[in-house]
Amino acid sequence: MFVCSCCGGYFLKYCLFVCNLLFTALGLVVLGLGMWGLITKESFAQEKIGSIGTDPMLILVSLGLVLTTLCLSGCVGAIRENYCLLKLFSTMVLVLVTAQILAAILAYSLQDQVGNYLRSGMLAAMARYQDDLDLRFITDEIQSNLQCCGADNYHDWEINIYYNCSAPGVLACGVPATCCVDPLENGTVWNSQCGVGAQQLDEFTAQSVIFLGGCLGGISRWIEQHEGLIGTVSIVVMGVQILTLFISTRLMESIRRHRGHIFYILHLQAKPTYGFILLELVVEIPTLVTTKRIFREKKFSVKRLR
Repeated sequence: MFVCSCCGGYFLKYCLFVCNLLFTALGLVVLGLGMWGLITKESFAQEKIGSIGTDPMLILVSLGLVLTTLCLSGCVGAIRENYCLLKLFSTMVLVLVTAQILAAILAYSLQDQVGNYLRSGMLAAMARYQDDLDLRFITDEIQSNLQCCGADNYHDWEINIYYNCSAPGVLACGVPATCCVDPLENGTVWNSQCGVGAQQLDEFTAQSVIFLGGCLGGISRWIEQHEGLIGTVSIVVMGVQILTLFISTRLMESIRRHRGHIFYILHLQAKPTYGFILLELVVEIPTLVTTKRIFREKKFSVKRLR
């Protein structure tokens, strides 16, 4: 393992490790919740597999899978100082940041198309209101919190087979209780039948019973009212991603620098340079000359003794 050369390197390394470890745990929780939701609702059954694409749990599964894969590579790459994993992590973060910037630009420049997509999504959720508990929960939360009914107006509930005016049940020509201005009977008991027959009322009469405005307009107003908070959160999230990208890049540079240093030392040990060879010659040649002179003197002394 390559070791960071200074305290700053260790700080960056463990900062990246801890952050990615926390987000890895978060990703696993999100992934687990998504899979639990799909399995509980038996979304993989043959009769339901065709509508799994509109299941909101699929968003949690996708988000959890991407978050876990991304942060796990950064977590392991940081603690093991693995250059390949850090390279994968930094590349994925760069792609994610680029995709977010492009998505923001497209959403701003194609506001009408985004509105159409939201309308289609909400109408699809309204059509499956009784069939999918998650879509029902999301629709109810939007209508009750934004005080709205339907996508554009309360007549949009005609798309639901149970609230359609041609339906045989008691819900025909009605709307869900979350569309009601006062869904609590006597202020305490939830009245699930408060929206029955609301679609048959004219707007003047209906305004005292249900919310007339659609939720698309409510969402637009909510975004306008909280655009400062949304912008701040977006900048903070983008800043964290860019900071993470910077830290991973610095760690990769440190690993590359240490790797090059070690390879240089190994190269010196395996293949001496010309300077080293010259130094050996400087040391060895005088030794050879001295040895040869001593040998000659001893040979001359032996001849004189004879």
